[in-house]
Formats: sequence, structure tokens, C-alpha cells
Amino acid sequence: MSLMWKLSSLVAAMSLLANAEFNLESYIKKDLIKNPNVKVNKVQTIGVKEVPGHKDWKAYMFMLDLNIGKKNDQFADVVLVNEKEGLVTQSLYDLKAHKDLAKDIRPEITSEYYQDSHLIAGKKDAKHKIVVFSDPICPFCKRVVPTLYKQVKEHPDDFALYYYHMPLTRIHPSAPTLVKVMEALQKKGEFDKAMKVYDTKVSYAERDEQKILDTINKELGTKLTKEDINTPEIKEILKKDKEMAMKVMLKGTPTVYIDGKFQKDPTSYKKLIEKK
Repeated sequence: MSLMWKLSSLVAAMSLLANAEFNLESYIKKDLIKNPNVKVNKVQTIGVKEVPGHKDWKAYMFMLDLNIGKKNDQFADVVLVNEKEGLVTQSLYDLKAHKDLAKDIRPEITSEYYQDSHLIAGKKDAKHKIVVFSDPICPFCKRVVPTLYKQVKEHPDDFALYYYHMPLTRIHPSAPTLVKVMEALQKKGEFDKAMKVYDTKVSYAERDEQKILDTINKELGTKLTKEDINTPEIKEILKKDKEMAMKVMLKGTPTVYIDGKFQKDPTSYKKLIEKK
């Protein structure tokens, strides 16, 4: 379910525009969010693109800075707009294609995501650039990301892999500690060891940071302490990773981009290897 539906109290599935010229900020503040406990501090447009196969519809991608009660938070979402008909919706289902047209709409990755500090495998001047957002305890990530890392290492002239931490904290309580462990290892250039975090026997539900570290240290032969993984620098890096994930409207992990474009199939890079 869309984040905006959760924040709205009285909003229709399809809204009529007051006039043909669409104003995103006005729509969100006056028509979309009706909940009196939600205050919209800022609306930032992060992309506008045509909906494929439907030339009269445009997708407006945006980020919101909100106060929900006393809590400040940020959300990213998309609305589909047909200015010709004066219509706005967050869900537009194509019966012929059997899919929601808004589901796979994402902004493209820009050069700001190709930072040297996030390059964990391959060469930065490689033919293809891959950006991955991942949670090391996520079962889908476990099936995809270690193999992706291995194959990029085997084809360094073809791929550069840029890694961003995206712990799914609400469903994986151990993830925040695991990504701090990975970042501590990555900062020392121990990328292979960081990737082995995916294979450790830490439970997704474990909340005790010391227990997690004890398991990691035993299985990986490390000697990490709470102080090692809770530095201001690591906390700032993870904060920025979250902000970068928000800008691409991340909705789950693993999320993979190749050469700036969102991949519905996170293993689609394999097709590029097969073409060689």
C-alpha cells in the first residue's frame, strides 16, 4: 500500500484537477493529505516522466518532509497525472498488461551515486555501472547480492559495483547492527569479509548488539567492538545512504540499477555477461 494512502484520511482513488495545469505541491497539501495530524514541511519533485504506452499520463515522483504528530519523517512516492482529462491518481491499473502502471516507475540514477567511497568491486571506468541497495539479512538479498559481487569481481572491466546500505529495520531488527559491521569492514577495504556478513548465522530478529557482534567475530574471525561500529562517521554514512535510497523511491531490497536505469529483475546484469 502506498505511503500516502496511509497518511491520508479522506482521499479518493481518482481526483479531479481544479484546472488543467497541475501543481504538485498544491495537490499534496490541499487534496492528498487530509490528516490533521500530518504537517507537510516540504515537497521536492525528484522526477517527471511519461507513463510508457499512455502518452496522456505523466508520473510525478516526489519526496515529502513531514511532521506526523511530534515525529519528523520523510517519504517518497508517485502520482499519475492526466492534465488533458484533469485527473490525478496514485494507482492506474492496465487490464491488458495486468499491472499497476505506477508500480515500476522510478527516477533514474544520476552520477552522484557513483562515488568512489561506495565502489566495492570492479573498475570505476568499467563499461557498465551497477548500483545496489541492500539489506544483508534480507532473504532476497542473500540470494542475489553475494553472487552479484562475485561476478563483478570476475568481470572488473565490464562492471563497477556501487553498494548502498538499506537496512529494513522494521522487519529485520538485526539489520542496523549488521550494516554497521559491513561499513566498518568496508572502510578498511575488507570487501570480501564484509560480503560474508550475508552468510552469517545471525537471526533476523536479534536485537542485542553484543550478541550479534559475538556471532560475527566468531564466524568471520574479526574482533569488532561496539565502539568500532558506532563511530560518528559510520552513523553519518548510513544516514546519507538512507537519504540516497529515498531519492530513488526505494520500496524494497535488493534494488538494482544498471547504467542509471531501475531493473525489475535484480539479476538482469547476467544478460550482459552472456552477450560477451
